[in-house]
This record gives sequence, structure tokens and C-alpha cells, in this order.
Amino acid sequence: MASTRAYLQFILEQLSNLDDITYRAMMGEYILYYRGRIVGGIYDDRLLVKPTKSAIAYMPTATYELPYEGAKEMLLVTEVDDKAFLAGLFTIMYEELPEPKLRKKK
Repeated sequence: MASTRAYLQFILEQLSNLDDITYRAMMGEYILYYRGRIVGGIYDDRLLVKPTKSAIAYMPTATYELPYEGAKEMLLVTEVDDKAFLAGLFTIMYEELPEPKLRKKK
């Protein structure tokens, strides 16, 4: 099941207090970026984030779920109605997120 554009727009509105939130559509789902780094994504109308140490500490009762078959487990964010919670989560995760990989020139 693919994610809906309406759910993407809802999540983007919830993250509107943060600067530089972007996304990329990929196979019916959406990858979310914060300040150029991949923080997670929207999969089957669920917000999932990378299981960084800070995210695990911030959401100690979060469950691990697969975004799609064969993928690594990610943390399910259930507090999507709380703008301050989401802003705090993305902010504390930022330093632990890997830098974007540079593409080689052809």
C-alpha cells in the first residue's frame, strides 16, 4: 500500500516549525530530509525514523517496524499530532544522522 499525498501534507504541516524539511517521492512512499540529511520517511501512511540513540532515548516506548520488505527496522512515531514533539525529535536526531553521500561526477 502506498502512502497518500494527504498524509505527507499533514506531516509536513506538523513539521512546519522546522526550517529545511524536504522530501523525495520514492516508489509510492516519501523519504524525509532535515537540513539535507535523511531522518526517516512516510511508509504506508506511517511516520518512521532512523533508530538513532537520541531517537530511542526520546521515544523509549516506540516500536520497531519495517518500512517495507527487506528493509532495516525503523522507529514508529505515534505522536504525529504534537508539533513540538516532532520538532524536538528531528532536532535531537540531526547530529547523529549521516552526512549525505557525494555523488561521483561522470
